[in-house]
Amino acid sequence: MSNTHTLIDNGYQAFPYTYCKSWNDRELKFARTVIFTVEEINRDTRLLPGVTLGYRLYDGCGDENIIRAAVEAVNGEDSKGCSHQVQALLGHSSSGLSKDINIILSPLSIPQVSHLSTCACLSDKRLYPTFFRTVPSDHFQIIGLVQFMKYFDWRWVGIIHAEELYSKEGTADFTKAALKESICVEYTIPYSKTSETISKMDAIVKKLRKSSSKVVLLFMSLSLTKSFLSKMETYNITGKQWVGSESWITQVDLASIKRKSILQGAMGFALPQASIPGLDEFLLSLKPSDEPQSAIVKDFWEKVFHCSFSPSSTSTMCSGTEDLRTVSSAYTDVTHFRAENNVYKAVYLVANAIHALLQCKNGSNPTTGKPCVNKNEVQPKLVLEHIKYVNTPRQNGAKVFFDENRDSVAQYDLVNWQMREDGSVEIVNIGQYDTSFPEGEKFKLKDNTKIVWGGNSNEVPRSVCREPCPPGTRMAMNKFKPVCCFDCFDCPEGTISNQSNSPDCLICPPEFWPNKNKNKCLPKPTEYLCYKEVMGALLTGFCCVGVFLSLLTSIIFLTHKETPIVKANNSELSFLLLFSLTLCFLCSLTFIGQPSEWSCMLRHTAFGITFVLCISCVLGKTIVVLMAFRATLPGSNIMKWFGPIQQRLSVLTFTLIQVVICILWLTINPPFPKMNMKYYKDKIILECALGSAVGFWAVLGYIGLLALLCFMLAFLARKLPDRFNEARLITFSMLIFCAVWITFIPAYVSTPGKFTVAVEIFAILASSFGLLVCIFVPKCYIIIFKPKQNSKIHLMRKIPGRTL
Repeated sequence: MSNTHTLIDNGYQAFPYTYCKSWNDRELKFARTVIFTVEEINRDTRLLPGVTLGYRLYDGCGDENIIRAAVEAVNGEDSKGCSHQVQALLGHSSSGLSKDINIILSPLSIPQVSHLSTCACLSDKRLYPTFFRTVPSDHFQIIGLVQFMKYFDWRWVGIIHAEELYSKEGTADFTKAALKESICVEYTIPYSKTSETISKMDAIVKKLRKSSSKVVLLFMSLSLTKSFLSKMETYNITGKQWVGSESWITQVDLASIKRKSILQGAMGFALPQASIPGLDEFLLSLKPSDEPQSAIVKDFWEKVFHCSFSPSSTSTMCSGTEDLRTVSSAYTDVTHFRAENNVYKAVYLVANAIHALLQCKNGSNPTTGKPCVNKNEVQPKLVLEHIKYVNTPRQNGAKVFFDENRDSVAQYDLVNWQMREDGSVEIVNIGQYDTSFPEGEKFKLKDNTKIVWGGNSNEVPRSVCREPCPPGTRMAMNKFKPVCCFDCFDCPEGTISNQSNSPDCLICPPEFWPNKNKNKCLPKPTEYLCYKEVMGALLTGFCCVGVFLSLLTSIIFLTHKETPIVKANNSELSFLLLFSLTLCFLCSLTFIGQPSEWSCMLRHTAFGITFVLCISCVLGKTIVVLMAFRATLPGSNIMKWFGPIQQRLSVLTFTLIQVVICILWLTINPPFPKMNMKYYKDKIILECALGSAVGFWAVLGYIGLLALLCFMLAFLARKLPDRFNEARLITFSMLIFCAVWITFIPAYVSTPGKFTVAVEIFAILASSFGLLVCIFVPKCYIIIFKPKQNSKIHLMRKIPGRTL
């Protein structure tokens, strides 16, 4: 069985012929498997009883042999003139030759069953209607290879293919299928027998070494793989993970020490192992005497035993009794049956079809319902019809059946080349690919199986054009590069990506913000004025100081309540003013801390009421000063209209008005805690929303109105001749008060976050300290440090009309 041939140019003087110059032991093995299977079927009394199968074997090398086989199948007459109708044709191993054969057979409805033609193009039943195969289509192998590479995350691969139908079609289909799974092909290098020149091999090797992909798919037939490796072994190619097609991946005779750098760790899908009882013994028991007329067997014998049946001075004589078990070749390798099982199935397929055709029940065929046919009426087109329905067990228990494209169901073993120091190889089954399994379970690796990797690597090789975009970035296609050579960009502010190769960045919810790596949304930190921070602690300290000074002043006034300076300045209103100032200092504490419903309502209303109480007292004291000096005029009885009762009522009335405003505010639309995400993108400001802005500004406006009125009255009374005249002090305090709150308004509106609260507290404290210092500190100074001035004589000295 030869497979390498050279076309001889005869000047168009005769039909062309080819001279086959090398042997393919595997093809002889296939032929012997056909003989074994036919003899097994003929011995079987259950299958085709009363019918004996015959066969004709043709050398598959050379176009003339292929054409002759096809013509004899059509004519039903062999080269010796014997007329025997051919019911089916088995073969060829090559997809290209099978295609040519079927073009001849299809018009005559003669079935063709191939055991090794895997090209997916042969599944087109419009072009090849009588073609069947017991080997899976390359379509399934390609899908399996893509899933296998996807499993190991090999996204950047190179392909070396041959200039033949099987290889070119497979490469094109792989490129398309790989692209769907985001696996890109860096290069495709064609190889043919014409590529054997040194310059062309140098170009191939240069491209291999220059490439960045670590995985190389060698997709070509066995004969061309042998040719390619024989040239490649002279180059030191390392660092590559080789992946092979099923045509060569299980051929142990390819292994050698020189090829170890290439084939060590090679992986690929192989046809599944099968057990065929008796076949190994049948193959190894071959002797030239079994086929005395066969020149092929004699030539094979001379090749494997390095002898000759003709006298020769260069080799020993062949005895014909040599034992095939003592030599190693593709023919004698019977440890596993893979492609041989497809040959076995092909013979059984035709036998079962004929068996089904000859069945008769009640005058009709049970499969088709047509009239019965006897063995002398068997025709190829009838056999073709019944092949389509075959789903019958073989001798070893397995079944033969086809899909809608008349392709056998795909089952592959994933194998790994584990080479030894002497150059021999152990091909280890490390997984499987089975299309009959559910999606997601078709490809599986065996557990606890040692895998040897190519490229002298101790771990799974990395083969990517670009490392995956990490979380926190997004993937963007570059129109000038393959899809695997994408670009990575950081996610914009406020967005994240939480998986690799994310096409888009996701916006975090409003309450969340990306972490530093932008791969997770974290709750935004909250900000509010608290006691633990420096600003909060300082403001709290000033509040406490204010409360302390107010209480201290109250104690001083209380202990000196009978002195003229205390009596002259309306002690009752003074104590009420000190009490309201204490409340003003305390109410500022409600602005510090995390806002809550009660604190939001309390802080503004407490502030509004206490300040109105405070200003009402100051206003009352101012009116008292004015009335007191008016009362000194002859005939004036004005003080009876603004005595102590009227003073209390005025303070109460002014305060109740503010209380009513606050009640309306709290009833209609009260302040409430709010998460403000407007000012800062990366944090949340916890603040108190005003609820009703009208209510808030009404409270402030009322305070401002009272303060303005108080300031005007105090200003009018500033020049009254009283050493202890409070009008000047009140005028100055109201000036400070108004200045503080006028400044407060723009600062409050424009200041963000916790600083808004700080500004409001500062305004409260500043105005409170202004009133406390301006009104009470001078009196306390006189009481404590100038007690002589705290006398009635001193008090009455500069009052006009008053004499001692």
